Amino acid sequence: MQGTILVGTAGQGILRSVDDGATWHRLGLKEAIEFDGVVRALAVDPQDPSRVFAGADAGICLSTDGGAHFERLSSPADGMTVWALAIDPNNPRHVLAGTGAPSRAVMFRSTDAGQSWQRLPIEIPEFCRGVNRPRILSICFDPDDGRDVWFGIEEGGAWRSRDLGDTWERVDHEHSGIASPDIHALSILPAGAAHPKTHLVLTVNSVYTSTDGGATWAGEASRPRFDGMYYTRTVQPVLDEPDTLLIAIGDATPGTRSRIYRSADRGRTWAPAIQHTAPNSTFWAFGVHAADPRLVFAGTKYGHLFRSMDGGRSWFKEWRDFSEITAVAWTPFVAPVTAHAQSIA
Repeated sequence: MQGTILVGTAGQGILRSVDDGATWHRLGLKEAIEFDGVVRALAVDPQDPSRVFAGADAGICLSTDGGAHFERLSSPADGMTVWALAIDPNNPRHVLAGTGAPSRAVMFRSTDAGQSWQRLPIEIPEFCRGVNRPRILSICFDPDDGRDVWFGIEEGGAWRSRDLGDTWERVDHEHSGIASPDIHALSILPAGAAHPKTHLVLTVNSVYTSTDGGATWAGEASRPRFDGMYYTRTVQPVLDEPDTLLIAIGDATPGTRSRIYRSADRGRTWAPAIQHTAPNSTFWAFGVHAADPRLVFAGTKYGHLFRSMDGGRSWFKEWRDFSEITAVAWTPFVAPVTAHAQSIA
């Protein structure tokens, strides 16, 4: 593989490999992201693979050299912990960022590729029932309409805007059919030859789908579908298979048992992927890029990194273990990463 693999962690900042995972390097000194900092989100510009956004405990950061170096983008999110990022796949000038614990949960928007940011007009309660302080875990753009944007809060519900964030409506109201406000992930599959556009909302313990533009939702509990595992963490479309999804499931957080399942029919049915090594905790994050849709990375809560080279059908563990993995990305751009000078007595 030619490119750069990036692993965001809670405690070691971002680690990068430019030799297909053979060696790994942390960020150096005097970076906007501390080399022992917390990075919760990574997003690669879909039109410029040298540009990588990072959501950190310092705020919103950007690399213009594939992850070799990062600068903090001046914004109202400075000093806040950014948990989620999304870039409009059709207009990368539009970027959304969401914060959360220990900061206040807030949504931010840039319409000029990150040069300037504004806080969006939605007020999220400072505290919630399940995790004390809410955190925005997932943001997505409709692939057909960049003004139609969604985000989900742990715990605070699923929200939708039809005007790029100027106004918002809550999706998980009492008549929607979505039974929990504990939202872990969102995804939208565009319409295909045999299927309408499909929206997915993952709560902590269920998967909900809508095929009528979010007007109605059908949900199924995860525990009976996924071998007794209830903790529904995240979902990832397989980029070159328009009806195929990957989902990460565990028995708890951090958990002791976890699997990746694959659906070839937009979430109606699921089959377990082949995992050649048992993960040490719940799978937490996926990393993909359109440059090679067959290549998928997945990281666990306690630092195992897995790789699939067949679109998520089978998985192999990488040799390197990390601290808590919070985000994974890769870009076909080869970052100019060099090893740190070593102190040898």
